[in-house]
Amino acid sequence: MLNKIKLWKNQNNSSTLRDKIEEIKKLPVPEHVAIIMDGNGRWAKKRALPRVAGHYEGMKVVRKTTMLANDLGIKVLTLYAFSTENWKRPKNEVDYLMKLPEEFLGSYLPELVANNVQVKMMGYKDQLPDHTLRAINNAMEQTKHNTGLVLNFALNYGSRAEILDAVKQVLNEYKSGILKETEIDEQRFSSYLMTDNFADPDLLIRTSGEIRLSNFMLWQLAYSEFWFTDVLWPDFSENHLITAIEDYQKRQRRFGGI
Repeated sequence: MLNKIKLWKNQNNSSTLRDKIEEIKKLPVPEHVAIIMDGNGRWAKKRALPRVAGHYEGMKVVRKTTMLANDLGIKVLTLYAFSTENWKRPKNEVDYLMKLPEEFLGSYLPELVANNVQVKMMGYKDQLPDHTLRAINNAMEQTKHNTGLVLNFALNYGSRAEILDAVKQVLNEYKSGILKETEIDEQRFSSYLMTDNFADPDLLIRTSGEIRLSNFMLWQLAYSEFWFTDVLWPDFSENHLITAIEDYQKRQRRFGGI
């Protein structure tokens, strides 16, 4: 009897979620959502668990969030997975974080393929361990022809370094005569960034109660809508993502106009 009750509840919740998705899709949905997934360590600490336990739970939330974003018709989901500053963390934590892409993709890549999700990565690859790169490159290769949601991992990514590298490319091309001064505008500069194939994020979500950008997409987020929550990332549910998008749909984006 208990199993039948659980099954009914799951079916009822699924039905409610499907109805909510269809309701949200009646209004414009953000094309590009970026998320700073914060609070894994604090989630674990509250439960007297090692920090890596929080990262493991957070990995499962990535899967749920990706599937819902795909169902909602979001075109790009960029997840801040590891920053250029995160190397300062304890070695055992860093080592575990470098294994998470293998674990996540090893578990969920077939589901991503089946749901037409394309995996991408932005960040500095040369500092990543070989085993991490192999897992990511394999996922990108297997999903390169998919046409649904782009799941874009920001891994070993830092926005200031990205902008400085773009400036250096512009200077080199200007000095060599490839680029004229009159050709340098915002659109051209954006093409030198790691997000040159994506539109700028419409919506930024950050969990855990922190209200800062933490060196994440500083150029690209200039006109994004921000949504902050005290919820720690492992506790971030499908309902939280839905609430964030509903709030986004109530806002008026003027991009400096009236």
